Amino acid sequence: MQDYDLELNKAVEEIRKNKARSVCIQLPDGLKPKAHEIQQYIEKNTNASVVIWLGSCYGACDTPKLETLKVDLLIQWGHNEFVRAW
Repeated sequence: MQDYDLELNKAVEEIRKNKARSVCIQLPDGLKPKAHEIQQYIEKNTNASVVIWLGSCYGACDTPKLETLKVDLLIQWGHNEFVRAW
């Protein structure tokens, strides 16, 4: 992961905080080649299993239908920080 600072420690922290056992990671196309490496890091540092979403990712509003995936938490990487408006 030396090319990017993906803040994986923050992802691990969020997974632990939410006591998530199953996590979906969603990446933009440019980061998809790193998906397996990200999955390994998360699974090594948490008790969660990771599902990699390889479908589209056109921004924060383009999320997979989590009810069909049956995961506890979605972690989405993008190009900008997502700021909640509410």
